[in-house]
Amino acid sequence: MFIRPLFTKQAILGVLLFSSISGWAQPRLELQSVIETATENDPWLGQSSYKQDALMEESVAEGALPDPRVMIGAANLPLDTFDTGQEPMTQGTIGITQRIPRGDSRRLASAKKEELAGVQPYLRQNRRAQVTETATHLWLDLWKAQESIRLIEQNRGLFEQLADVAEAGYTSATMGSRQQDVIRASLELTRLEDRLTALHTQLASSREALGEWIGSRRAQLSVAENIPPLLLADVSSSWPETSVESVIRHPSVRATDQLIDVQDIDVDLAREAYKPEWSVFAQYGYRDRAPNGQDRADLFSIGIGFDLPIFTGNRQDRRLNASAARLEAEKTDRVLRIRSLQAKARSALARIERLDDRIDLYQQTLLPQMEEQADASLTAYNNDDGDFAEAVRARISELNAEVELIQMMAERAKTLASFRYLTTEASNIPSFSMTDLQD
Repeated sequence: MFIRPLFTKQAILGVLLFSSISGWAQPRLELQSVIETATENDPWLGQSSYKQDALMEESVAEGALPDPRVMIGAANLPLDTFDTGQEPMTQGTIGITQRIPRGDSRRLASAKKEELAGVQPYLRQNRRAQVTETATHLWLDLWKAQESIRLIEQNRGLFEQLADVAEAGYTSATMGSRQQDVIRASLELTRLEDRLTALHTQLASSREALGEWIGSRRAQLSVAENIPPLLLADVSSSWPETSVESVIRHPSVRATDQLIDVQDIDVDLAREAYKPEWSVFAQYGYRDRAPNGQDRADLFSIGIGFDLPIFTGNRQDRRLNASAARLEAEKTDRVLRIRSLQAKARSALARIERLDDRIDLYQQTLLPQMEEQADASLTAYNNDDGDFAEAVRARISELNAEVELIQMMAERAKTLASFRYLTTEASNIPSFSMTDLQD
């Protein structure tokens, strides 16, 4: 009579697989620390902060007046002698001109840059939520491979014992073992080894992928043996989180809101192009003495200038139409983004509910039945009343179901992590109302 290692119901429910005593002494890679490290090491967040600082600096610059222009020259110089005292109107001039941009365009240009800077905090919030989702998925991939390997390693001893029994029975001819039983036992052990090799490949690949975010050395640690309770939470009451009122608080939607404000300012800037651009100038003219020595008065000029935006059909009108079209396109992008987030969140919830049904079926019915079948097949074989191949198949089926349960638990946790991202709320209340969305 052989005793197989127990994969208890408590271990399944808690997603906790027991390891060796030495394993417990090693440091574990907890999910929360992985998320914190990945976020801290993300250079994109620093880049976004630099962009925001640059846009705020540009906002101040856009609100300033253009630099004045200084002109130095000689006016009314006689070409026959180039004598500055020959003609009364000859003078050396120095002047300054200051351009005044159209209407309220300076304030609007400054506000546009400020609104663009306001996009970055929401993009950073969205990025942090994305990094959390990505790091969680990578951690769960590592957990799935690690726990699958642990489970197969725990069961390998049983198949080795079965192989020994088949070989002993065949050698002694006391249990009616056949040569194909010995071959079948050896084959299943080889398949287990191949399966472990594939899982170790997945484990190494997952470590390298996670190492991009937390460093390769740290990614070599074993992950914690249980999924955090947050990723095992019940989601049956989470459907209200997929409503439009909730989804519009997502940071990516709030970033789009900011971009809509930017395009709205662009429309106002296009309207300012219908107003004239002004300029003021002042000029001082120095005149040399007359040939007879008589002093001549120096001259001073002052004036204003402006353009006449009269022919607006092919420039101002077109630019205004283009700005208005971009504004509507940005609003459409907002609607599409909300629909996409809402559909993905609902799809994630539906998938979680179906996975919960399957996990419950495995835990409550399928695994207990497979365990009974495997025990019965092995007992029958030990009593020389059953087929060795059937006993092995029963154990393999049970092992496959246990591995499948681990995969389903990991998939459920990954889907819940994605749902958490899709229903992330930005820190500020959105400026758009339901009326704006319906329009």
